[in-house]
Amino acid sequence: AQTVLVPMVDTAEQAAQLVRAMRYPPHGIRGAGAAGARASHFGSITDYVQTANDQVCLLVQVETRLGMENLDAILQVEGVDGVFIGPADLAADMGYPGNSAADEVKAAIKDMLTRIGASDKAAGILGVSEAATQDYADWGAQFLAVGVDVGVFTKAIRDLEGQWRSRI
Repeated sequence: AQTVLVPMVDTAEQAAQLVRAMRYPPHGIRGAGAAGARASHFGSITDYVQTANDQVCLLVQVETRLGMENLDAILQVEGVDGVFIGPADLAADMGYPGNSAADEVKAAIKDMLTRIGASDKAAGILGVSEAATQDYADWGAQFLAVGVDVGVFTKAIRDLEGQWRSRI
């Protein structure tokens, strides 16, 4: 994988550990025996270990109050390429389970997107409604997940079922 998204990152120390885990020495601790690995096309990319560190992207998910408190420190970690906000888990951690549209949660998301946008990191978030997704875009999200695969699939199946149920 060239891009890794890691959930529940709460501290700069965790983020730094992740940076090291996905990079080869001397910048990381990833095992360097890549000659027989799929990532090196089973050895056909002869300089894979030497060039892979420049081709990876680490996105960390901040989705708790602790992560919010440590966001500025996380943003300082060299090797973190972006921060993805998890609105559902953030809302639950803030005392609003199932309600990422609560005013306090929205204010926190807007603040985090602004802070991420002021850094050299990319800001991302999942929008599950058109209104929320538009807000996130307006607040500076640079990459947006605009649906959940299982939800999109389930809706399509239910729509198809409804279409045929009415005909039978």
